[in-house]
Amino acid sequence: MQWAPIGPSEPVPPPLPPSRVDFTGDRSKFRKLVTKGAMLELVTFGFYRFWLVTDIRRHLWSNTAIDGDAAEYTGRAKELLIGFLVALAILVPIYVAYFLVGIEFERWKGFASTPLFISFYAFGQFAIFRARRYRLTRTVWRGVRFWMDGSGWAYSFRAMLWGLLVFLTLGLALPWREASLERYKMRHTHFGDLQGDFEGDGWEFFKRGWWLWLLTPIAIVIFPLAPFLYGEFKAREWRWWLNGIRIGGISLSSDLPHNAFYGLYWKVVGWWLLLSVLFGLYVAGAAGLVAQVGGATAGPDAIARSIPLLAAMVIGYFALALALNVVMRMYLQHDMWLKALETLEVHDIGAAADVRASGELASALGEGFADGLDVAGF
Repeated sequence: MQWAPIGPSEPVPPPLPPSRVDFTGDRSKFRKLVTKGAMLELVTFGFYRFWLVTDIRRHLWSNTAIDGDAAEYTGRAKELLIGFLVALAILVPIYVAYFLVGIEFERWKGFASTPLFISFYAFGQFAIFRARRYRLTRTVWRGVRFWMDGSGWAYSFRAMLWGLLVFLTLGLALPWREASLERYKMRHTHFGDLQGDFEGDGWEFFKRGWWLWLLTPIAIVIFPLAPFLYGEFKAREWRWWLNGIRIGGISLSSDLPHNAFYGLYWKVVGWWLLLSVLFGLYVAGAAGLVAQVGGATAGPDAIARSIPLLAAMVIGYFALALALNVVMRMYLQHDMWLKALETLEVHDIGAAADVRASGELASALGEGFADGLDVAGF
C-alpha cells in the first residue's frame, strides 16, 4: 500500500547563483617581482627566467580565487631548468645538422629549410600540448590536482593538418582549427575525476570575427589600426574560449567587452616607442662622448672598430630588452589576466564538491621544448 503525502510537496530549491572569480593580487608587488626578475635574467644570461616564470605563475594562481578559494601552483624552477636542458640536448643536434647540410649543399639550402620548418612546427605543437600538461599537473584547487592524458604527437599531427588547411584557405579556417584543437585539449583535461570538454564552435567564432580577417591587409599597411584590430581579435577569442569551457557539470561564462584589450596593446606600443627613442638618444650621446675623447674612428664600421662605443651599445641594448620585458609582462600577462577575470563567472560549482583526486604528475620536458622553441605560455 502506498501513501500519498498530505499537503503541498517540498519546494525545489532555486539553483545557486554563479560564483565570481576574484583577483586579489597587488599590481605594484607584481611590478617589483618582474623588474627584479628581469635584472637577474640579465646578469645570469637568461637562466633566471625559470625562477621568474615560476614566481609569476605562483603570484597569478595564488591570487585567483574561485568561490572564495585560491588556486595553488606547485611547479618548481629546477624542473623547468632540467626540462629545458634535456630539450636543448635534442634540439641542438638538429640545428647543427641543418647548418652542416646548408654548408655542404648550398644550392639546396632553400629546399632544406622546408623540412626543418615542418620539423620545428611539429615539435612546437608537441611542446604546447606537453607544456599545458605540465602546468595543469602543477595546478591545485581545494586540494585536488588538475591533470591531462592524451598524446602530444597526436595533437601535433592534428595541428599540422589544420595548419595546412588554414594556409590553403588564407586564414579562413582558423576558427575551426582553434575549436578542434581546444576540444582535443579539453577532452583530455581533468580536475580530479571530472573530465573536461569544450563546447565552443568554429562557426560561432567565425561569425564573431570574420570582418577582422577582411581588415587585416589594411591594418598591415596602416599601422595605427593594428593594435585595435589585434586587441579586438584577442578579446573576442578570449570570450569565445571562456564560454566554451566545461569540466564535469561546471561551466564558465564571460561578458568580456570587445574593446577590453585596446588600452593594453596601445600602452605596450607607447612604451616601445618611448624606450626606442630613449635608446636612440643614448646611442647618440654615447657616440658623441666617445668621439670627444678620441675613442671613435670614422667610417661606416666605426662602431665595430670602437670597443668603448660597442660596449655602450651592448649595455644599452640589454637595458632596452630588460625594460621591454617588464612592460610586456605587466600589460600582457598581469593586466590581461585581470581583464579576463573581471567578467568571468563559474556556474554549478557544487559539481566539484565531491570530486576525488586522480592523475599523476607530468615531466617538464614539454615545457623545456616550449621554451627552447619560444612557444611557451605563462
